[in-house]
Amino acid sequence: MERGSAVLNRDQKLAIYMEGAVDNSSGKMGHGILRYSPNPITCVIDRHYAGRDMKEVGGSPLSCPIVAGIDEALALGSEVLVLGIAPPGGLIPDDWYPVIAHAVAKGMSIVNGLHDLLGPRYQALPTGQWIWDIRIEPPNLAPGVGAARHLSNRRALMIGTDMSIGKMTAGLEIVRIARERGVRAEFIATGQIGITITGSGVPLDAVRVDFASGAIEREVLNAKDADLVVVEGQGALIHPGSTANLPLLRGSCPTHLVLCHRAGQHALQRMPDIAIPPLADYIRMYEDLGEACGTFPRPRTRAVCLNTSAVSSDAEALRACETIENELGIPCVDPVRHSADRVVAALS
Repeated sequence: MERGSAVLNRDQKLAIYMEGAVDNSSGKMGHGILRYSPNPITCVIDRHYAGRDMKEVGGSPLSCPIVAGIDEALALGSEVLVLGIAPPGGLIPDDWYPVIAHAVAKGMSIVNGLHDLLGPRYQALPTGQWIWDIRIEPPNLAPGVGAARHLSNRRALMIGTDMSIGKMTAGLEIVRIARERGVRAEFIATGQIGITITGSGVPLDAVRVDFASGAIEREVLNAKDADLVVVEGQGALIHPGSTANLPLLRGSCPTHLVLCHRAGQHALQRMPDIAIPPLADYIRMYEDLGEACGTFPRPRTRAVCLNTSAVSSDAEALRACETIENELGIPCVDPVRHSADRVVAALS
């Protein structure tokens, strides 16, 4: 994979920095890399849980040791340090810089998905050592023109009722199952986690607003030969801090929508005074905005992907899905817990 000056080979061994985030949603970058990256992962770094395992502490489906620091990660053969935390605002906290400097001094390359760029700090690295700053606007962008509406393939945009609710995870699971069924499916990553995993995509929150829809449009047009294009969603229409939804809708001109929601959540996690509206109303709002009074073809919401990670029992998770399915009349599954088979079938 090449992006700018960074070269991440799929055989390079990763250590994921998750200090203080192993057991909470701010560690979503690390959890996503651990679950989906094709690279070998040697360890997670979090001194609070050193000596334990991510399968036990972080609920990971994969076993991965947790170590206290960079030196322990190096002893396990780590070559690349991935900053696996997504703090609010996407900025690098001051107390991370000594850790990063130590890793670089020991010869490690860095994958940085945050807004603060590390490349300018380390401009004279030896051959083979690199900094991959993911949140950099791609070159040669242009404003969108709605060109995707002329494509004949299926384009499913993942939408959500909140940030950090599982849109990327659900999208990757849909593409995985679709490919297993023989469908030519492509995933378009729009955030730092998906880009790190797949090696391609556009960091939408690093793109100037005039070019945002054009950036998505270009990615969708590049995937025009796929039967099914799954576009990773960002944010939520009701979230005051989210600006990505209109560029995603206009850039992809989706034929289908897949709603992502968290079981039992009734308000935004970080703004509990903002309630999530009834899901049927929320879906209608997205479809209305996608259609824009008939200007564009109306996207249809075909399924709900329900994040039941906080639900302890499988029976309770299934009941939560059945309740929403009965309410909306479309399939509702947890794609991790139950498989995305029914979602893929609904997108056919």
